[in-house]
Amino acid sequence: MPATKPQRTRARTAALTEAMRAVRHRIEEMPLLHRLAGGDEAKRGVAMAQGFIASVMIMIGSWGVGWLAQTQDSIFARTTILVPLRVETTGVIICTVLLALGSMVMCRAWLRFGQRGGAHTPASLATVRNTVLLWSAPLLLSFPIFSRDVYSYLGQGRLMHAGLSPYSNWISQLPGWFAQGSDSLWAESASPYGPLFLLASQGVYFITGGVPEAAVLLFRLLAVAGVLLCLYAVPRLAARLGSDPTWAVWISLANPLFLLTMVGGAHNDALMMGGLLLGFVWVGGGRRLGGILMVTGAIAIKPIVVLALPFVGLAMLPATATLGRKIRAWAYTAVVSGAALTLVGWISGLWFGWIKAMATAGSAAFPYAPVGLLGLGVGWLAEQAGGDLENTADLVYAGFKVVALGFAVWLAFRRPAATPVLYCAYALLATILLAPIIQSWYVLWLIPLFAASRVYTGVWIRFWYVLSMVLVLVGVVDQLSVAQWISLLWVRILAAGIGLLYLGYLVFSDPRTSALFTRGAGSDPTENRNEATSS
Repeated sequence: MPATKPQRTRARTAALTEAMRAVRHRIEEMPLLHRLAGGDEAKRGVAMAQGFIASVMIMIGSWGVGWLAQTQDSIFARTTILVPLRVETTGVIICTVLLALGSMVMCRAWLRFGQRGGAHTPASLATVRNTVLLWSAPLLLSFPIFSRDVYSYLGQGRLMHAGLSPYSNWISQLPGWFAQGSDSLWAESASPYGPLFLLASQGVYFITGGVPEAAVLLFRLLAVAGVLLCLYAVPRLAARLGSDPTWAVWISLANPLFLLTMVGGAHNDALMMGGLLLGFVWVGGGRRLGGILMVTGAIAIKPIVVLALPFVGLAMLPATATLGRKIRAWAYTAVVSGAALTLVGWISGLWFGWIKAMATAGSAAFPYAPVGLLGLGVGWLAEQAGGDLENTADLVYAGFKVVALGFAVWLAFRRPAATPVLYCAYALLATILLAPIIQSWYVLWLIPLFAASRVYTGVWIRFWYVLSMVLVLVGVVDQLSVAQWISLLWVRILAAGIGLLYLGYLVFSDPRTSALFTRGAGSDPTENRNEATSS
């Protein structure tokens, strides 16, 4: 008697389920994953494999909708090899799906990796470090995603090569700057980067001759160096402050938002973070001079972390130190850091131009940053009354910068109820929230500091899960590069639809991950979350 349609459907479902189990079993038994996952940690191999596959999807997707410079020096802009992916509607759609879906699959792999963990051991730490490296590997060959700031780095290196200061000259003054890939939003803004990074940018431009693909690769290698510094520093800082080192690395560095921004976007924030974190590790371990120099290096990459210096000084002292000892520690920190910054300023010829650039930042204020919105609103009201919009908005921005600075000073002088690392995180958080420009990756500066300080609760961890995935989705949708004859709006709608559907599935329907958002399972790093169940 022939089988009925429901019977055939059940048979196909059972066969598919069995095939998936077989594939999962083969993945779990792969020797490479066993070596990467440290033997007993191999149960995380499925999540590692899923994340790696997602990273490959993202890499291929970036070839179609990632940022590609159109200058005549570009290697790929002068070939037809990418035409099917970049200028044909079908190729653009496929690459958009790969990028959006791959990003969300990596988010799932991250969550599942955390669920399948247990107590901290040397093997578990090695496994999570290997996972960061494994997921990063395909991103080395991707086109820039989530941001095209890397092309601004190249433009500012070109300014330096021409003998011009990026603090008083703009990328828009360079011939062909737009074709070289820089975002027009920053084309007439002073550089927000420190003299050390601008020297590195000049070196990249000199070495590559301005070829965008070669420059992106070198900038990405610098970003990977920052990731390696973070991988070294975070577990050591967490162990010193009483947090779980494996969990701290997982929640901050294995996070897809971190990897896709820092490696995929080739952001210099990774170097800045690495210098800051290693500085705290060294200062706390008694290597005061080296620690101050590492934090100074972070300042010379992104001057915003100058706010960390008072807390680096506090990290040298016991919590009960008197005000006199604090002042002596701050004086020592200021002298060492000031001398190092003076040396870098002299070598670069830029001296302390970054101070003025940092003080006047805000000309490209984002209206979705609360202070940016307020400044533009007050400026508009002043303009209606006959005043100047830009000057009025700058006064608003300056006022909030003073508030953020005052908060940092208050934290530094009060008797510490927590570690200087945590106070540094609070100061940076206030600076970010009160700035006229807020980028999604700014939050990444804070997470390693908070994770090492062990201040998370279950509610905040679940909030971080959701925020990370939402920011990943925003980065995908906002940063798509498509040909002008293809509707960017509809491509963004496609990416947003895929991402939102998958995000909803992870939070509400996935039998594995939905438990994280309903019962908070796996939010406690000390809870044994070993699972024999699959994927």
